[in-house]
Amino acid sequence: MFAQIMINTNAKELNRVFDYIVPKDMEKNICIGARVFVPFGKGKNLAEGYVLELKEESEFANKEISKIEDIILSKENIELAKLMSEKYFCNVSDCIKFMLPPGSSSKDMTKRMKDKMSKFVYLAITKDQVLDDINKKNVKSEKHIKLLQFLIDNDGIEISDLEAITEVSKSIMKTLEKNGYIKIKEEKIERNPLIHKNIKRDKKLQLNDEQQKAYDQIEFMLENNEFAEFLLHGITGSRKNRNLFTIN
Repeated sequence: MFAQIMINTNAKELNRVFDYIVPKDMEKNICIGARVFVPFGKGKNLAEGYVLELKEESEFANKEISKIEDIILSKENIELAKLMSEKYFCNVSDCIKFMLPPGSSSKDMTKRMKDKMSKFVYLAITKDQVLDDINKKNVKSEKHIKLLQFLIDNDGIEISDLEAITEVSKSIMKTLEKNGYIKIKEEKIERNPLIHKNIKRDKKLQLNDEQQKAYDQIEFMLENNEFAEFLLHGITGSRKNRNLFTIN
């Protein structure tokens, strides 16, 4: 197996993929969007990169991927980064950086924000089996029954939340785990900084005559696949780029 890797760099000449060999022991774990470290150039230090494609054949690959660090990007993230790169004339790796979780973009591993881990409780048997054991009096303790009945509708809850809601201690959970009714797993907590924010979509801005003229000229060039530099005149700090390019 081979992987097409985009090196994390601002250099325009490196805004392309490089083929690398995927070692046999990494084939089960690698996927599009994975962050990897690879030998690159003449230096001894490894370069950080992202997997953009996977394929079975390659004419160019002669070096192996050294390490898979984590998988924090989806295939959709990668496709969006490619589109952004084409639209805004920048490196794909620059666009990828905007999609990384806060604190995870530093190349210095010691400065990266660590994933927050916690324990979650799941049923270890089916819901029907739980109800059947309760009906057959195989489970007699009221606290055991209370916790199991709660998990039937709320499977996969964080252990401290479960303890607070059901008022059942962790020792009770340990007993149920020992008896094979539940399993306790340590997992990464998914962070969503926008979950409690009410964000409204901006309205399209109305251009004045001069802005519309500039916009039309640039749009004409793009639609005809002709590229040129445009100098926008205006007062410093008047947000010329924002006023012109945030409407579609």
